[in-house]
Amino acid sequence: MHRTIDEMAGTGAIESRAGANGEVRSRIKGIVRSLRHRNFQLFFSGQLISVIGTWMQNLAQPWLVYELTKSPLLLGLVAFAGQIPVLLLAPIGGLVADRWNRHRVVIGTQTASMILAFILATLTLLHVVRVWEIVVLATLLGSVNAFDIPARQSFIIEMVGREDLMNAIALNSSMFNGARVIGPAIAGLLVAWIGEGWCFFANGASYVAVIAGLLLMKLGPPHQVVRGAPPLKHLAEGFRFVRRTKPIFALMMLLGVVSVVAAPYAVLMPIFADRILHGGARGLGILMGATGIGALLGALTLAARRGVRGLGRWVAYAAMGFGSSLVAFSFSRNFGLSVILLLPAGYGLMLQMASTNTLIQSMVPDDLRGRAMSFYSMMFMGMMPVGSLLAGTLASRIDAPWTVMLGGLGAVIGGFVFWRLLPGMQLEAAQLLEASGIAGAEPR
Repeated sequence: MHRTIDEMAGTGAIESRAGANGEVRSRIKGIVRSLRHRNFQLFFSGQLISVIGTWMQNLAQPWLVYELTKSPLLLGLVAFAGQIPVLLLAPIGGLVADRWNRHRVVIGTQTASMILAFILATLTLLHVVRVWEIVVLATLLGSVNAFDIPARQSFIIEMVGREDLMNAIALNSSMFNGARVIGPAIAGLLVAWIGEGWCFFANGASYVAVIAGLLLMKLGPPHQVVRGAPPLKHLAEGFRFVRRTKPIFALMMLLGVVSVVAAPYAVLMPIFADRILHGGARGLGILMGATGIGALLGALTLAARRGVRGLGRWVAYAAMGFGSSLVAFSFSRNFGLSVILLLPAGYGLMLQMASTNTLIQSMVPDDLRGRAMSFYSMMFMGMMPVGSLLAGTLASRIDAPWTVMLGGLGAVIGGFVFWRLLPGMQLEAAQLLEASGIAGAEPR
């Protein structure tokens, strides 16, 4: 009898473990469900390689400027030059995304980005690069991004459909931030060993993967292209939709506030790494990598969700959490503690940005998707140059830690105001989601 009971207990334990393993596998499949689409697999794998290169350049370029000038103001100026074109040209980019084949637009923008990376690599490796050339190339790359971001973001739904859209956005963010961990870590080592030029060259070479993936895609009929009305009328139509739709307008405004006052803290990371925390180029890579780990966890948190219910609160809490982490980081003078504090900062910023992207794409009609995402680009990347220039100017006057602290407080205030406005926007948001085929999913 005892043996029989033991055998039964053993069998029950095995079944319990099997059930737990099955539940884990099911959960993992749910997190990566958008990868069942072949086109998104190609896009995801190509982007993973390309974005690692992009983050290598994102670390090496400000470090090169800092090495050449030792100037916080010029750090802010180069960041400003790379991002201001998105603010100015993104509406035109959104118009192009709605009026042209998005697949072809993305191939063109990725090719242009590759060429610019190789030019910067050549100038740097030949030891003839000057700050004004970096500014010019950053401006050109920003101009390309003004067309790339709206087209790439609005192209996602053509690869996965509406059912897997939120998961695809979250996985795309996960990939972006996984590369954010790997890229700076590699760049920090390469900069210390063989210089910034090889980071730029690796970035240029990495674009081959994403361009190959795009060319291998098998797509159905492209989105319905609208060209009947004059371009300016289409542009005004997109602006009116965003301005008159309270939930989308509020999301955009919070995104803009955080992008101006808080997100540009990254521009000042070389100062923290060198002067305050004494970590050098390797320390800069670790700090940027910590932010990336936090952001990756934030994106995976969103990927595990099904549906948009409650996502509005997530946006508010994420903004306040991001700001609070920056305030704490600004007071730290210990390298290890600073690394730890950047984890929740990256988590909060990514959760806010990706959740905002998901909500906007879930509420916007398909024929306005490109233009809506162009305004998202303006508020996210387009407002950052204003913040970068402001951060560089303030840091040169009141020091970097005080600048980061003030930006963190601004994000906390913005998140709190958005949270207070949420109840008054729930009905309109629910109507927009129902019109898009996502009924019963209020983003409160």
